[in-house]
Amino acid sequence: MALRVDTLTGAALEAALEDVARLRIEVFRAWPYLYDGDLAYERDYLQSYRDSDGAILVGAFDGDQLVGAATGTPMVDHADDFAAAFAGTDLDIAEVFYCAESVLLPAYRGQGAGHGFFDAREAHARTLGFGKSAFCSVIRPADHPLRPADYAPLDPFWRKRGYAPLPGVMAQFSWKDVDQKDETAKSLQFWCRDL
Repeated sequence: MALRVDTLTGAALEAALEDVARLRIEVFRAWPYLYDGDLAYERDYLQSYRDSDGAILVGAFDGDQLVGAATGTPMVDHADDFAAAFAGTDLDIAEVFYCAESVLLPAYRGQGAGHGFFDAREAHARTLGFGKSAFCSVIRPADHPLRPADYAPLDPFWRKRGYAPLPGVMAQFSWKDVDQKDETAKSLQFWCRDL
């Protein structure tokens, strides 16, 4: 299965968002997200990528089928969600590009798409004049009952790319886990690097 990684902006980005919504739901059902999502929420969430002139979608394709995607946008486009996390730091969110989700179907992992996702988003961020790139990772307890025995954290991959956790810079989001009937709050750790 040969993958093609393409950068999509503008109309091409907008045309792919419905497929991105489906991928997010499918991939994020697995550990560590355990996300029990729905298309209505996803369409609303992805609206910020339609609205942002600085947004990027990096798609991984098997032929014409979108099998993976990564998004990014200036951090200020998420100011309502993230401003509190950065309060008290010396980082100005206006200078940070946010690498949001990276989702890839399991059958296509290990073929370089993850690096392609970060390479394209970081290049896009530099083109827009950003000096920093950040993303956040879900924090789950090591003894969580749904944690797979063979789970391997992505921390070594992110560190190899130059990212490091920002001490104390955490965001809070709520969503419904696959084994819960109601939404619960989750902590997400920000990671950052200079571009």
